[in-house]
Amino acid sequence: MSRHDEQLFVGLMSGTSLDGISAAVVAFREEHGRVQASLRHFAQRPYRADERDRLAGAMQRGSARDYCRVHADLGTWLGEAARAAMQAAGVAPAEVRAIASHGQTLWHEPGHSTWQIGDAARIAELTGCAVISDFRTRDMAVGGQGAPLVSMADQLLFAHDTEWRALQNIGGIGNVTLVPPRTLAGGEPVRAFDTGPGVVMLDAVTQRLFGEPFDRDARIAGTGRVLAPVVRALLDLPYLHEAPPKSTGRELFTPAFVEAFVARCREAGGADADIVATAAAYTAATIADQYTRWLTPMPHDVVVSGGGARHPFLLRCLEDAFAEHSERDQRRAPAVRHFDTLFFDAEAKEAVAFALLGYLHLTGRPGNVPSATGARAPRVLGALTPVAPSVLS
Repeated sequence: MSRHDEQLFVGLMSGTSLDGISAAVVAFREEHGRVQASLRHFAQRPYRADERDRLAGAMQRGSARDYCRVHADLGTWLGEAARAAMQAAGVAPAEVRAIASHGQTLWHEPGHSTWQIGDAARIAELTGCAVISDFRTRDMAVGGQGAPLVSMADQLLFAHDTEWRALQNIGGIGNVTLVPPRTLAGGEPVRAFDTGPGVVMLDAVTQRLFGEPFDRDARIAGTGRVLAPVVRALLDLPYLHEAPPKSTGRELFTPAFVEAFVARCREAGGADADIVATAAAYTAATIADQYTRWLTPMPHDVVVSGGGARHPFLLRCLEDAFAEHSERDQRRAPAVRHFDTLFFDAEAKEAVAFALLGYLHLTGRPGNVPSATGARAPRVLGALTPVAPSVLS
């Protein structure tokens, strides 16, 4: 199939970890009834410390003026990231069907509402492209959780040919999509939900105790010991006992939650490195716990992506947690595999997923998976901000 049959989109993602903006230039085409995606270029625009602080602060407090200004300024940062990615890919604005922007979640209240900021009009003006944004609200309007939305990409783009597969994102928050093999496509529902913390606690304690934004290459956690009693005690977190569909965010894993975690680790005799190691182990333990509680069948493999996939200590803890559950329940442990060994750079996955939602929007197809979000019905997701008339002429 020639490139003339492809449609170019740019996906933009700013996640719960607040490390920066991911921008993916993606070509989509249809082949034998399946959507195919080809990643043309991927880039990240890290947040400066003051930008990160503004976004983190807006999740906890702020005036109407503060929210208004950060919404507009984030639109500028997103537009700049999209424009830089397009230039690096050698793609002109006229070649891009649309930019699909997730924006930044400031508040997410399952069962009621969700709020993503990042002015789409500014993105459109900076790039000369149409913009599709505000993807989560339509799913919530029809009774869904508004999350996880990557499930559509997991189903359409990343399913195994013959086995059940789990796609586990370990961003700020962890989320899983269990997808049936392609041979059963349409016959079995996709299941998906947020598993609990991703790196939100790991990053928070690393920053609090060591002054670093994250534990690069597990240099800190690798020198610590896991405080197993703390991990076991926190598996009683009420969220973990809620049945899917469900979603969570920084509204649960607040600075106060992190402070209480640190205090509990101190009471257990933990040094600073032990607290970082325990935060990583807790994330791994919640993932394995949630699989055992809620996933049937157990997947053949678990394909990990997100910032946590770059943390070797966390992944070792995850393999150990799966092995422990497997031995206890007398069933096979899934193989843990890196997303980028199977597909493309794992850091680009969520940006590609939102580019896909933009593609589905413009082709009039639903972007939510009701069995994953709990919505009453499938819906086309997102709101369109058209390209300026002067650009079209």
